[in-house]
Amino acid sequence: MRQLPRRNTTCVIAGGGPSGIVLGLLLARAGIEVTVLEKHADFLRDFRGDTVHPTTLGLLDDLGIFGRFEQLPQSKVRRVQFPGADGKEITVADFGRLPLRHRYVAMVPQWDLLTLLADTALAESCFTLLTEHEVTGVLRENGRVVGLSYRCPDGVGEVAADLTVACDGRWSTVRRDLGLEAKEFPVGFDVWWYRLPTDKRVGESLLPRIHEGQVAIGIPRRGYLQVAQLGRKGEDALLRARGIEAFRDAAARIFPELAEDVGRLDSMDAVKHLDVRVDRLRTWHSPGALCLGDAAHAMSPVGGVGINLAIQDAVAAARILARPLGAGSFRDGSADRFLAKVQRRRNSPAAIIQAVQRIMHAAAIVPALRGEFNRPPKWFGTMFAKMPFLSALPALVIGIGPRPEKAPAWARRFAPPPQHNNS
Repeated sequence: MRQLPRRNTTCVIAGGGPSGIVLGLLLARAGIEVTVLEKHADFLRDFRGDTVHPTTLGLLDDLGIFGRFEQLPQSKVRRVQFPGADGKEITVADFGRLPLRHRYVAMVPQWDLLTLLADTALAESCFTLLTEHEVTGVLRENGRVVGLSYRCPDGVGEVAADLTVACDGRWSTVRRDLGLEAKEFPVGFDVWWYRLPTDKRVGESLLPRIHEGQVAIGIPRRGYLQVAQLGRKGEDALLRARGIEAFRDAAARIFPELAEDVGRLDSMDAVKHLDVRVDRLRTWHSPGALCLGDAAHAMSPVGGVGINLAIQDAVAAARILARPLGAGSFRDGSADRFLAKVQRRRNSPAAIIQAVQRIMHAAAIVPALRGEFNRPPKWFGTMFAKMPFLSALPALVIGIGPRPEKAPAWARRFAPPPQHNNS
């Protein structure tokens, strides 16, 4: 392949996901030259985390783009409910009880969110996004990472940088090339994502369902229900061998109110498999390089917190790294201590959330998949009915999480006031 001229930048980021684009946007607003390499031509994916939590909504507000975000197709989840032993819904998380500007979780296709963030970043003169540029490895000089190699439709090339940041997900090429050791936690289930088209109104709450060894979460959307169906790890081939009719029957049993709509599932090609992993790097950084988001800590889909945790990583990293990057302190390695500071800031929130997820795996999900747990006990529903304020605690964990981050002052923008048409 043709060798392309070497590019030079201050910070090169592998991956145009939530952490990569947000980090690039924030650093660009600090006047730092940033180049993001994204291997795909656009942000469309078979499945991605679509939950935008209250802390992220507040960040969008601070960045001056919440008004544009509100124009995106979305549904607003204001509570999480479970069917109780008496058949009544138990509200276990009520986001309306949080003392925040935006007290709901917005369900937005992630490609729409990423497109909005990327368009906002591209308005900054210091930001460059290179799509169809697949990272193939890191560049090293004298034991230090000094950039990335890539391939694209025009050939192969390199981007030299003072700092390299891996935001390329749980299967990170950069993380693998750095040889960083991860602590892995066993997970006994996987997730299958599919859309269940429906003309029925499905409300403004998540729909967790447990039925005879089946577990699923329905996410209300305009015109369809986005479903995350959980099953035992390693059963993807068996699920597909059973065929679409068996899959439709299972969907009708777990969402009986939508039984008339399951026939609109065309084939098993519409069902996407996610191999669930939970791990965390022991060290997030190497001389000249840093890992963030799923590249540093692969999360379970439980709670839908992965995207928001990744964005929080990016905000913290931008605040800590902008000054030394602007001063050129990473060129000789004198600022590498700031990489450790990012890990110290963000390792505990990741560890806490993963611990909560693993408790949920062991206490509810795995027993439910074994058919040993069908719904919360009666006392559980009685407790929330008598003390509804308890629903603020799960909402706090999901909607805010440990150690929420705020946009640095230099990255904030005030959105223009809405235009009113008086005609």
